Amino acid sequence: MSRYDVVVWGATGFTGRLVAEYLAEHRPDNLRWALGGRSEQKLREVRTGLAALDSRLADLPILVGDSHDRAALDAIVTQTRVMCTTVGPYARYGSELVAACVEAGIGYCDLNGEVPWMRRMIDAHHDRAKQKGARIVFCCGFDSIPSDLGCFLLQQTARQRHDRACNRAVLYVDRMRGGASGGTVASMMNIVDEATRDREVRRLLGDPYALNPEAERSGPDHNEELKPTRTEDGRWTAPFVMAAINTRIVRRSNALLGYPYGRDFRYAERVRFAAGPKGWLGANAMAAGIGGLMAGLAFAPTRTLLERVLPSPGEGPSREQRERGSFLLRIEGDGPGFSVTARVEDSSDPGYGSTAKMLAESALCLALDKSSSRTGMLTPASAMGMTLIDRLRRAGLTFDVA
Repeated sequence: MSRYDVVVWGATGFTGRLVAEYLAEHRPDNLRWALGGRSEQKLREVRTGLAALDSRLADLPILVGDSHDRAALDAIVTQTRVMCTTVGPYARYGSELVAACVEAGIGYCDLNGEVPWMRRMIDAHHDRAKQKGARIVFCCGFDSIPSDLGCFLLQQTARQRHDRACNRAVLYVDRMRGGASGGTVASMMNIVDEATRDREVRRLLGDPYALNPEAERSGPDHNEELKPTRTEDGRWTAPFVMAAINTRIVRRSNALLGYPYGRDFRYAERVRFAAGPKGWLGANAMAAGIGGLMAGLAFAPTRTLLERVLPSPGEGPSREQRERGSFLLRIEGDGPGFSVTARVEDSSDPGYGSTAKMLAESALCLALDKSSSRTGMLTPASAMGMTLIDRLRRAGLTFDVA
């Protein structure tokens, strides 16, 4: 029997602290958990802060290891049922931990949104993870739980009501208040660096089915539309910066689940604005901003300027700022003669407060709940499905269907 249910790996980072604080305040009383990371002194400081929230945590166990020290990681992962990691960019700091979790046959969840790295991990470890009974679940934060579980709920409902799945769905971001995390920015920079050096990475980033199983990387979807577009009711839309990650996770879920959405399923994500001149201006400004950001990160002089203003890993807003954040997403699906809309909403900053909640609840779900018996390199929907949706509802997120 494992000594711990969950180890929060990277607990000294900004998001890692939020995950630890969430568990301190919302964990079941019998949860056996520990803090993990590279610096014992910093972990002790985090523990002191947690003890101020709950005095019973004054002796919370601490596990020390380096992300590149495989022997230390092996010793840690064999003590727990689930590793919950916030240490990114994952392409730099996550590969040895994934390999260790696979060999130990345990659960793993992270916040990564790095498509090239996920592809490498899938290719290297999926078969072995299935053999060992490991459940490696990527993208358990704002990217990509709302998209993945929202689409899963949409299609479950469509099949129940209409005896078939929607053959098309679009996620619209109708409200999003909150900033990008420093970890997300660092991951974006790392992906830009890889793409600049490696033609294969550029090809992979342009493949809408990049994360599908090897023999199943085809379908009706194309690359994301980067220009402003209009919906049938006249509202303007712009590209959603997370679509390049979320859409690929949704498509991998469909494949891993045996194509319950259909092999002809089409899926996209957009930010939605009002109709008229104001909406046109907003959509064009967002499209230009995304294009400018990615170009700026690839060009050394502008990248230097951006690094001065964008958040760095470990940086983030105050509790009051996080609590002022929120998001509202609607996934609108349709099939022959019917339509279904799923709504995903939370009243917390998507990149910090809500993400910490999603990751912590994912770890608890993997450690404590009976969900899918599926193993391998998974997605939130294919690993936990409705079990995690129910958990997140109890935690305050909205998942409903009209």
